[in-house]
Amino acid sequence: MHRVLSASHDTYITDKIIRGTGFRATDANVGQSGTLDLFKLYGEAPGSPSDAIELTRALVKFNMHPLRTMVREGDVDLNNIKAELVLSDIYGGQTTPSNFKLISFPLAQKFQEGIGRDVVNYNDLGTSNFLTASYTNGIFNLWNIPGGMKSGSLGDNNIDIIVSGSLQGPNGTQTLNLSSEQMFNTGEENLILDVTNAVSGVISNQIDDHGFLIAFSGSYEKDAKTYFVKRFASKNSSREDLRPKIVVKYDDSINDNHENFIFDVSGSVFLNNYHRGTLANIISGTSATEITGHNCLKLKLIFGSYSQFVTASQYSVGSVFKTGIYSASFAVSRYDNNFFNYLKNTTSASLDAIWCSGTDNFPDNNSSVAYLSSSLQIKTPFRTSFDGSQKRLLVRMKNLRPHYRKEDKVKLRVFIEDRDRQIVFKKRPLVTRSQVFENMHFQVRDSQSKRIMIPFDVVNNSTKLSSDSDGMFFNFFMDSLPSGRNYNFEFLIRDFSEDYYVKDVSAKFNIEVD
Repeated sequence: MHRVLSASHDTYITDKIIRGTGFRATDANVGQSGTLDLFKLYGEAPGSPSDAIELTRALVKFNMHPLRTMVREGDVDLNNIKAELVLSDIYGGQTTPSNFKLISFPLAQKFQEGIGRDVVNYNDLGTSNFLTASYTNGIFNLWNIPGGMKSGSLGDNNIDIIVSGSLQGPNGTQTLNLSSEQMFNTGEENLILDVTNAVSGVISNQIDDHGFLIAFSGSYEKDAKTYFVKRFASKNSSREDLRPKIVVKYDDSINDNHENFIFDVSGSVFLNNYHRGTLANIISGTSATEITGHNCLKLKLIFGSYSQFVTASQYSVGSVFKTGIYSASFAVSRYDNNFFNYLKNTTSASLDAIWCSGTDNFPDNNSSVAYLSSSLQIKTPFRTSFDGSQKRLLVRMKNLRPHYRKEDKVKLRVFIEDRDRQIVFKKRPLVTRSQVFENMHFQVRDSQSKRIMIPFDVVNNSTKLSSDSDGMFFNFFMDSLPSGRNYNFEFLIRDFSEDYYVKDVSAKFNIEVD
């Protein structure tokens, strides 16, 4: 899963000395500026002391509601996410500093964006500014020190930013660093900060959601150098794709081996239970008890006189159980007496697979219940002498529509076929099934600009495809992309130590403007 959380408020605050006046713009507001400007000036204002420092700090808050909803509905385990704060560089021909470091902290108090626009003379007064965080009910809420950099730990009083905190997690309470920093070598880089600890703390309601402060790291704010000017797009930028965002990455892939189960190697098979078209837990008994948790089902495998019971559980990602989805993981040995002679003349065996209530003597015990009777084909491992030829893979998307709305969440099906497969002619109609790959990823490219909007993520696996008995699929949130643009999906398949990059796919779509 790759999900984008957009900025809801942003601005920057400054104590810049206005040229020709000698006054510092500590009460100026630039909340409606199209950019977030970060700079540090040393001794550059006429008439100022030689050690005078003028600087800015950025404030950004994000809409966390989509992630809160996913956690509440059990779609995401907070302990397994990766969250990155992303600000996009805006270069407009201005001087750009190099060799500096930026740092971010969660804010300990609220800020107001304001309506100021003047980024030249800073004549628009209002909050937030270098002295005041917000104005509510006739009261000015001041920063604890000018510039909002009074630091402390989570739970401390009278602070502006949170450096560290004790957060409750699956392994108990841990004291975590909540700051994040990045070195800029050329000054042209985007800001990409790991804010996983802070975001997890906010969504779990252990940290108040006030956003982030971004500034030059301590030594760079205090040294005798000038850094002018690092400019990022704000939420008021006309380019939606450049606006501040938090990118949440999460491996929600499911690998169902119904189509590629092999002997001697552990694999997983899945059972999906639906009530009127919606995933729901299996209901058992006259008391209508939901079957949930670990070791709640049995899977019986039958092949002739061969019979094996496998324990099955409700499927979970991390500590989050998925409603209506059950799985069993196991291995079957081809050297078992029941298979050894049979497999001398063939490369696969078809087993009966019966999902049943959790008792080991089904079907002899009348108290057991069969929830699904199906089959499972298990193949022998693929072996060959060296073959240096590349596969020719045909990849098509089965249910991609040409137009989507921003709020759409879609389950997209992908069909994959080896063009050089062996063709067997039969009298009956033959349904070609999609091939299944253990390691397949998608990326999204803007069809017009050719810019990659969502790259292949082979580290966190947020772009990894899932598989089931019908082939390959993945879930996609359309609000992760700017509206009013055309896009296309591309795929990366890693198989037999080879990478197959597939871009000639009929996979173009548009996100409509509201």
